[in-house]
Amino acid sequence: YLRLHHKCLPGVDRYYMPFISPTIHRQLTHKEDRELPLADSVPFVAIPQILTKVPEDFLWAAQICKDRGYEEVNLNIGCPSGTVVSKGKGSGMLRDVENLDRFLDEIFHSSPLPISVKTRLGIEKPEEFPAILEVLNRYPIRELTIHPRVRKQFYDGSVHMELFDYAVANSRNPLCYNGDIQTVAQAESIGRTYPSVESVMIGRGLIADPGMLSTGTDVTALKGFMDELMAVYTVEFGGSRNAIFRLKENWGFLHNRFEGCDKLWKRLRKSTDPVEFKAITDEIFHTLPLK
Repeated sequence: YLRLHHKCLPGVDRYYMPFISPTIHRQLTHKEDRELPLADSVPFVAIPQILTKVPEDFLWAAQICKDRGYEEVNLNIGCPSGTVVSKGKGSGMLRDVENLDRFLDEIFHSSPLPISVKTRLGIEKPEEFPAILEVLNRYPIRELTIHPRVRKQFYDGSVHMELFDYAVANSRNPLCYNGDIQTVAQAESIGRTYPSVESVMIGRGLIADPGMLSTGTDVTALKGFMDELMAVYTVEFGGSRNAIFRLKENWGFLHNRFEGCDKLWKRLRKSTDPVEFKAITDEIFHTLPLK
């Protein structure tokens, strides 16, 4: 996905890769190995993410990343997934700031690579954030990305910009803003409002509008991108049915870009036949106007 996005719809300065979740076995899964190629084989700036609560596991994964030629790793303490949080990883680490402090002390003392961090405001209440930031300020974080929601919100409800204001005023590390960026205008607004914040991280917004950062999502370019993605996924994931299931995740965001797409999206969701799937997506591309 990242390679084809970079090729077809440029504009991203750096990509954050799917996270590595190391275990006591100290061995990459087949999926992780595939998604962490040698850095010089990747035609864009790529930063591996590490998701763990065990310092030794983090340091092992960071060394693997260094050995493969990467120049930075990202610690994810923001992921709100229930299965992640129940294991005390991702935003689950925000529940105990003293334990978080011990973890950070160990990894920053011994990491073979610079570390950037992505975080949320806390678990239940935004008021948890000042204590979290106090801990983060003790370490030389290359860049601190803040999604100004708590874990309990997942991606719902409003972002708490008053706490991002607090971070801008009090962080000792460079900041990156993440959360609900749907357009270039919104990204530029962050830059104007916070001149000291030099970057924004875009997730779901860019999946919904993959050409946002180039010339806007042109239908021809978008169709070319999705067709190539289908072809590559069919090879990589063992057949067209598996490819379809993965592409439906993209279309879950993407269909909202088209006027009057509800009926076709409903058909697309139910489709398991590659010929039918392509016919429906072609109909969307050729008959529905982009919003």
